[in-house]
Amino acid sequence: MKRITGLSALALIIAGTSGCGWIYGENGYFRDRGSDYLEARQTATMQLPPNVDAKRIDPLLPVPQQVATTTDKDEYIVPRPQALALAGDASEFSLQKSGESRWVVAQRVPAEVWPVARQFFADNGFQIAEERPQTGEFSTTWQRFDALSDSMARRLSSRVSGVSPDAETRVRVRIEPGVQRNTSEIFVVSAERPAGSTADVAFTNRSSNPSLDAALLDEMLVTLARSAEQGGSVSLLAARDYDAPNRVSLSEDGNGNPVLSLGADFDRAWSGVGRSLEMADVRIDDINRSLGVYYINLAERAQKPDDQPGFFGKVFGSQASKEEIDARAERYQVRLTTVGESVQVTVEKDLNTNAPADLARKVLDLIQENLG
Repeated sequence: MKRITGLSALALIIAGTSGCGWIYGENGYFRDRGSDYLEARQTATMQLPPNVDAKRIDPLLPVPQQVATTTDKDEYIVPRPQALALAGDASEFSLQKSGESRWVVAQRVPAEVWPVARQFFADNGFQIAEERPQTGEFSTTWQRFDALSDSMARRLSSRVSGVSPDAETRVRVRIEPGVQRNTSEIFVVSAERPAGSTADVAFTNRSSNPSLDAALLDEMLVTLARSAEQGGSVSLLAARDYDAPNRVSLSEDGNGNPVLSLGADFDRAWSGVGRSLEMADVRIDDINRSLGVYYINLAERAQKPDDQPGFFGKVFGSQASKEEIDARAERYQVRLTTVGESVQVTVEKDLNTNAPADLARKVLDLIQENLG
């Protein structure tokens, strides 16, 4: 052991006095091999005996020709990566493209985007013919460009090609939850019919005039971004039309337990119940969307993003501790279950125990009052 220690110390002394050239230098044992690929050469293809029947073998990692014949012998220095843009500099709304498809991505939930997008079309002279907030869609009536607002008609006429001045156009707007949480995607598709025609041309997935859809998306993007810069916001009250179900009824099941039935798909029902609990000042401790459960605590008020203890609260502990909250907690589960084309909402103590009927009815009444 002493011999090994002595040799190690001797190696360190020699390395320190000789500049480590024999270890880390160009010809050292631990030299930098980062540029060795520049010296690589492509070898001949493997040859098989003529009597062997085999599939063609292609080189797995062929050396590019420009590298194999390069005469540059200098050491290559990998450039440093560019700094990422700060998230704060990015707009809440951005235009996305994939082939001929274009859509707007909003860093807001669909319930907040819906009224703003609808208002954009209404302000520019589009007449809303049909709207379905529960599915995030609305469509306009058949109109000529000159029936729109002067500014919109002028911008569309200068940008859109292939549209007769007498032709009529209608637009369908669809707002869907985005891939990322708390985002939305806005799609616009148009349909056209000749002047004087009364045919009800159906919307298709592929637009008949992509340039018109692109122009409308660009105009809407500018308006949405300007609204965000000016501090425009959408309240929960403005979002009620979006996720409010078509039908709401409070009844009882066969065992006498209160059940709230919502005429909506699960996504809209989930959004509406969450919003209603927040408006009713009910504290939500946790959620599990895959199980369709809101975990609530009736002994506490709803948590607000700005509810942070101040300086004296942190020093003197005026805020309730976790132990105190747990001691007085009244925890229940609000469960959403899809039944056919509707969603049923129930209140449970836990997975195997229903909440008392009077308490469950009180919670469901609160949800119903704030749904819309």
